Amino acid sequence: MTTLDFIRRSITTSHMPTMGLIDDMEDAAFQQPTSNGGNHPMWVLGHLAYSESNIVEHMIKGHENPLIDWKTTFGSSSEPTTDAADYPTWADVRAKADEVRKNTLAFIDSLTDADLDNPSKNPPPGKEDFFGTIGACLLVLSLHPVMHRGQVADARRMVDRPPVLG
Repeated sequence: MTTLDFIRRSITTSHMPTMGLIDDMEDAAFQQPTSNGGNHPMWVLGHLAYSESNIVEHMIKGHENPLIDWKTTFGSSSEPTTDAADYPTWADVRAKADEVRKNTLAFIDSLTDADLDNPSKNPPPGKEDFFGTIGACLLVLSLHPVMHRGQVADARRMVDRPPVLG
């Protein structure tokens, strides 16, 4: 297995079970994971799409994030609300998440293992250890969905859905 094969597999392995939980919550998209609030499935879905696009397009390639208009709604410093009017439709966010993923996999297919050591164009200041190279950015990208999976799992429990393993 090459390093790029490993990255592809890692990104897919973390993404699929997280998206399965998210998709299961379409009918309860704004259910927060605790009685004290938290990141609901709609926010997690949009946040993962926004962040993935930001990592690949902005941090690695140096372009503006095509989803920059989502920053105030889904960016890392945004605060989820339970008002559906504050968000695009579920269908639009889900379709955009699929489009971002397709673009990410196409980008990875364009790389060689040697490219992973190339510097990223726009690592956030002070976060160069996490985002300073293409490889480092893709490592974060592979871990990010599982960082939020627990929030969606807890939101599912709040609507009396049983836990899902795998």
